[in-house]
Amino acid sequence: MKKDLKQEIIDTALQLFQVHGYNGVSVNQIVAQAGTSKGGFYHHFKAKDELLYEIHDIFITYVLEEAKKTEEHYTTPIAKLCALLHSFTAAFHTYQAHITVFYDESKSLLDSDREVITQKRDAYRKILQQVIVDGQQSGDFREALPPIIVTLSITGMVNWSYKWYKQDGTMTMAQITDIFIDMILRSIVTQQGAEEAKHYSIESANIDAGFIF
Repeated sequence: MKKDLKQEIIDTALQLFQVHGYNGVSVNQIVAQAGTSKGGFYHHFKAKDELLYEIHDIFITYVLEEAKKTEEHYTTPIAKLCALLHSFTAAFHTYQAHITVFYDESKSLLDSDREVITQKRDAYRKILQQVIVDGQQSGDFREALPPIIVTLSITGMVNWSYKWYKQDGTMTMAQITDIFIDMILRSIVTQQGAEEAKHYSIESANIDAGFIF
């Protein structure tokens, strides 16, 4: 299907920003490669910094909205955590170019735009952290582990995959996520939570409820 002009500008900017960096690309270069005019560009974006914000917002809004859906749909902390991870990492495949610009060029956002993006990132982190807290309160996750450290460790591990994940690699993002989940659950679940957690293990066919011990 033919892209609309706004999407064509975004896709072109993503390509150029990944190669040359945000500050190394001009509006002239974007419109030339997109096959449009400055008038076409400024019809959709007031300035290049608004385009950068749009790229950031597309990714983080998607992740946050998917997290909210997951939170409402699943009931147990373990199921919520696994679903959150799958929806989060799926975005790293679907929006790989956006994410590269998101992490490499966030310093170039206007202060006001960075504040909005940070608020959405914090909102996502709070959802994830609450799942960890809920799991500790239910007895499924180890209480000795500070929820904030667990949360930041999980997001840090997933976030860094934008540096090495390849869409045409030997493993899909879903397969990689299963490995993430296996490692995380083995680290944080209690004996009580092990029975449910074993269903998410990459070795679940040959494992019993005491696998983490």
